[in-house]
Amino acid sequence: MIDEKKIQEAVLLFLEGIGEDITREGLLDTPKRISSMCNELFAGIGTDASVPLSRTFTASSNEMVLEKDISFHSVCEHHFLPFYGVVHIAYIPNGKVVGLSKLARCVDIYARRAQIQEQMTYEIAEDIMKYLKPKGVMVMIEAEHMCMTMRGIKKPGSKTVSYATLGCFEENESYVNRFLTLVK
Repeated sequence: MIDEKKIQEAVLLFLEGIGEDITREGLLDTPKRISSMCNELFAGIGTDASVPLSRTFTASSNEMVLEKDISFHSVCEHHFLPFYGVVHIAYIPNGKVVGLSKLARCVDIYARRAQIQEQMTYEIAEDIMKYLKPKGVMVMIEAEHMCMTMRGIKKPGSKTVSYATLGCFEENESYVNRFLTLVK
């Protein structure tokens, strides 16, 4: 649970630390606004993906299910700057499918915490395998990182792509190729 009082105190110290006048009209409510924002941006902390992924339906199909272009935004744990983009998820059912919105909810659980893209990719794939128990899963994330675009190297438009394969996606290159074709 977010401690709004601590966040507000930290924001005041931060503003003073960068040389701002914390009594300036535009900054008076900034600590409250930031603590409120943190409730939203970090809502995934302590949230378990088993809840959305446990509601399944029987399905006789064993063909690939692909949900692509699931938009997300997250915060990089290294610089606390945003990164955002899309997630593509495919799985091969093993007698059960999950409602499509549940895959997006799983993405939100991991995106709404301080995170690195590579770990987020694997955590989504791992939880889909764990709770849905498909024959295999592949997750790919394409994201732009503000730590790359607004500071440091300053390369706007550059994208980072990460992926995770589990189960039959690790063993069968044709599944991976079909996934990549469908995503593009």
